[in-house]
Amino acid sequence: MRPGRLIRCDTFPCGDVRHDRFEVPSISIDAEAISVIMVSEVPPPDPSDGYYARGDPLFARTTLQAFRDAGRDVQGMRDVVALGVYLTTAVKCAKQGSSVSAPTIASCSVLLERELGLFPNTRALLLMGDVAIKAVNAIARRSGEPRAIPAGSTYKIRGGDFRFRGARVFPSYLQAGPAFFIETSKRRMIAEDIDAALRFADV
Repeated sequence: MRPGRLIRCDTFPCGDVRHDRFEVPSISIDAEAISVIMVSEVPPPDPSDGYYARGDPLFARTTLQAFRDAGRDVQGMRDVVALGVYLTTAVKCAKQGSSVSAPTIASCSVLLERELGLFPNTRALLLMGDVAIKAVNAIARRSGEPRAIPAGSTYKIRGGDFRFRGARVFPSYLQAGPAFFIETSKRRMIAEDIDAALRFADV
């Protein structure tokens, strides 16, 4: 299965993102082998920095380090996928500015909901940052379900036992991008959250 061939946006209703940088991972993946889904914020402005790009892309570099910090011996994104982990973004277009509006997050959560539905054996959702948390809560709200993650700062709510459609949800901080190497306290917590999610999913 290639998620990028199945998840498309036909209308592009959002005004604060770059429609030319629409991206859903197009890697070939065994959906049934995935037990953990890591959802971060948005695709990078440069496609060569994406999770599954060739070479040494920025998003892959910081994510691989996060998994190593969590005690997993991964050398490339194939190793992460081999653990049963799929990585994607909550919003499918790169940002125009420094943030993404709530209407854009809610609108694009329709695509994220379809994408999450491709993986029937998901046991854990790692929500990396506020955009990912808001997107999953938007999915729940639209469906009349209780919010997956309660309101509050990530520092206070991380580690709680939250559930969404049969999966345990782990709210954490954004691991994709240069800030990962700067914010050392968050880096430690990211590692703890990744380890907790992998252990919960028996990875």
